[in-house]
Amino acid sequence: MSMRSRLTTAAGRDGAPVSVHAPAKLNLSLAVLARRADGFHEIESLMVPVTLHDTLRVQVSEVPGIRLRVRFGGRLATAAGSPLAHDVPSDATNLVVRAAQLLAVEAGLADSSAALAIPGLDIDLVKRIPSGSGLGGGSSDAAAVLVAAAEAWGLDVPLDQLAAIGAKIGSDVPVFFAGGAAIAGGRGERIESVAGIPPLHAVIARPTTGLSTAAVYAQCTPDDTCRGMARRLAIALAAGKFRGAQPLMHNSLETPARSLCPEVDRLLEEFARAGAAHPMLTGSGSACFALMRSSMEARRVAARLEMAGWPGVFTVRLVPGVCEPRRLVASG
Repeated sequence: MSMRSRLTTAAGRDGAPVSVHAPAKLNLSLAVLARRADGFHEIESLMVPVTLHDTLRVQVSEVPGIRLRVRFGGRLATAAGSPLAHDVPSDATNLVVRAAQLLAVEAGLADSSAALAIPGLDIDLVKRIPSGSGLGGGSSDAAAVLVAAAEAWGLDVPLDQLAAIGAKIGSDVPVFFAGGAAIAGGRGERIESVAGIPPLHAVIARPTTGLSTAAVYAQCTPDDTCRGMARRLAIALAAGKFRGAQPLMHNSLETPARSLCPEVDRLLEEFARAGAAHPMLTGSGSACFALMRSSMEARRVAARLEMAGWPGVFTVRLVPGVCEPRRLVASG
């Protein structure tokens, strides 16, 4: 399912609002292969969107400028999840605002010197994905607002071009234009969609403490021997080889994340005690997850984690998409 097909309200030229879901993602594998001269890291990762999502509602306004309103929904709006409902700015430091501003400049609706004011846009963001989790919430929100703002402003911008704009905002943004499961390479801008991965159940849990992506990468030791693991994992999962896929599920950032955040270590141990097979970190953390064979198993493991007092527990399904494999290079 493409990002554009997630639009729930057709809109744009008549000023009607545009709503779009922004899914979280799981890194079923993440290999850090090398440090690059530009300061980024060369990665190879199999990423799959899941049913946990934020929602953005965008509407044009006669008042120039981008305005963002943030509120929390889902588990983050409950007493149990309230410790995770923070660290989401509503100013220009939010990737959503930065993405909308950059789209306006790239489309010629404004200029970087502010001589031409950015057209008015009101954005309501409902956050269900906790920040600082490695679930890609901020990047997915940025991708979603690029699609929604283009619709609202009546712009005819191809998805590949929107992905290229997104790559200037963040390395994880382009993968959300892949249409489902994808292998990300380079610093994250080289995307190849993959087909055949089943919509498995999963349990995600996030400790109270988040992690800084930069801090985790700074302590990571690159390892080029993991190259090709993501593709082998995708093939194994597509063939239904659940047990055979597990040794290929590896995250190079897990060791530094455990070192920086002892809660990650305890959470992974709690997953194992709950009976989860091969729990692991997603992205740079601090969220962890495990794939499940059934919804019953997912509910049982999630209940054990909740009873143990973990604040952010989510039962989800993978949304791997049904698209044909394609390549996307979002240079930026």
